[in-house]
Amino acid sequence: MTERTVADVIVERLTTWGVGRVFGYSGDGINGFMGALRRTDGRVEFVQARHEESAAFMAVGHAKYTGGVGVVTSTQGPGAVHLLNGLYDAKLDGVPVVAIVGQQSRTVLGSAYMQEIDLNALFKDVASQFVQLVSAPEQVPMVLDRAFRTAKATSSPCVVIIPHDVQSAPAPELEQQHGIVVTAPSWSAAAKSPRGEDLAAAAALLNSAERVALLVGQGARHAGKEVVAVAEKLGAGIATSLLGKPYVDENLPFAVGTMGHLGTTASAHLLGNCDALLIVGSNDPWTEFYPPPGAARAVQIDIDEKKIGNRYPVEVGLAGDAASALEALNQRLEHRPRTQWRSDVEEAVSRWRILSADRAAVAASPVNPERVVRELNGRLPENAQLSVDVGICVYWYARQLVLPLNVPAHLSGTLASMGCAIPYGIAAKLAHPDRPLVALAGDGAMQMLGVAELVTVAHRWRQWQDPRFVVCVFNNRELTEVTWEQRESEAEPRFAASQELPDFPFAGYAELLGLRGIRVEDPEQIADAWDQAFAADCPVVIEVLTDPEVPLLPLFPAGRQKAENMRKGLSAEDDGGRASALLDTYAAHEERPEG
Repeated sequence: MTERTVADVIVERLTTWGVGRVFGYSGDGINGFMGALRRTDGRVEFVQARHEESAAFMAVGHAKYTGGVGVVTSTQGPGAVHLLNGLYDAKLDGVPVVAIVGQQSRTVLGSAYMQEIDLNALFKDVASQFVQLVSAPEQVPMVLDRAFRTAKATSSPCVVIIPHDVQSAPAPELEQQHGIVVTAPSWSAAAKSPRGEDLAAAAALLNSAERVALLVGQGARHAGKEVVAVAEKLGAGIATSLLGKPYVDENLPFAVGTMGHLGTTASAHLLGNCDALLIVGSNDPWTEFYPPPGAARAVQIDIDEKKIGNRYPVEVGLAGDAASALEALNQRLEHRPRTQWRSDVEEAVSRWRILSADRAAVAASPVNPERVVRELNGRLPENAQLSVDVGICVYWYARQLVLPLNVPAHLSGTLASMGCAIPYGIAAKLAHPDRPLVALAGDGAMQMLGVAELVTVAHRWRQWQDPRFVVCVFNNRELTEVTWEQRESEAEPRFAASQELPDFPFAGYAELLGLRGIRVEDPEQIADAWDQAFAADCPVVIEVLTDPEVPLLPLFPAGRQKAENMRKGLSAEDDGGRASALLDTYAAHEERPEG
């Protein structure tokens, strides 16, 4: 019988914390932990990614799609370094993740041993809430308990570093005594409710306003009904941050869609003309698209007091859970009859819906990427899950896709790291194998991490109750978002050596893996491609040849100067004529009174 080791204690503690899945990539620094996972006979599943960065993204995705804590593991040295990007994704989007990282044996630390790096220093920023090196077997339960409690309480990544010899040491019998702390694997959320005087001040401000706007972020994920109730009572319009998009029904006539650089014209109208702003669970950084300071008085609701007033000069802060704070606030608000403001907002929404349809219909060479996403409307299964990568596809997701309310959609919102969509999607599919998954990704993100993780999809899909894992690749052989950013921010022409991507046969590669590949070169093939993918009995990669010249034009009026910069950049390009023509078409859409 194998002697019970500290590694077994680690796995037992994970089980007590409700962890059923650990993402990672093995190495000698975590051999003890791997052995303990093997001895569970699958009670704690180990999910092998193709790279530690992907494994960290999977842990983030698990936390986002399940509401639990994502757990990732890696060896020391290069494996630990590779975790950083995914852990920063967790930090910036406010997601609880625990990383269990190996280290060389305690006896060689400080000797410049092979793969020895200062892991405390490496992780001290990304895991600023909690990072701890375990130096004795007796520490392990206490350190893991603190890591999980801290991750859950602060919605952040925490790191536990466990040297190899500690993992392999005999499991200790713990007794409460001097120098040893015995803890319990338990946590309870603090009940946060705004103070009565703050609620009174917030209600007075909002009741006195004539043109109220709500800006809703991911902090309102459990407050959808309360958001709508307050908007109805105040005759307000609702805009969302990118991370808040899944939590508001965009079919509502007063839901203006996403705000910011990649937002809708209706959101620009709402935020540009309101005289009061209620921010609910949002820390969106696109401050140039907020109302001009002084134009609107503001109230902010956030569970994290540190974020109140972080993006906009707020007069009243309500520290608390969004649903309970909105419910308490609503009791103090005065119901107002339908106003011209509400009519104006609804008209702006109607104009935006016409404009978005017009843009998806603009002729492109060969395929307009906006149409690719627009054709997904009405086809996305009601029980689907969605993952979105960073790049041009985020714009079209924000502007063209109307999500059914029960479809979770996640992306690397604040770090905005390429390569997240397929790892996120795998985590979502493992958590809910009975639900179809759709991943939207550009060719750059796919070449960065996605192609490798399709190997993971091919390895695992037969275990899923619903085999549908649909990847839509926007293949335009260019880092298009960065190209347009260079034109917009620097008035610089396209730099081919930096922006061009080598061609890659994504659909053909899927076929090599035993999946199905569909290549789309004609806009009239898009609808059928989606239909085929959702009818398939295996994962599908839809490779769409899209046009890189379709502009990523920011909203007017903030985007007016940006468009001029783009024109300057394009004027220096030998082949910028078609992109310039498309830019002029889009700008004309923004300027027309009815659009």
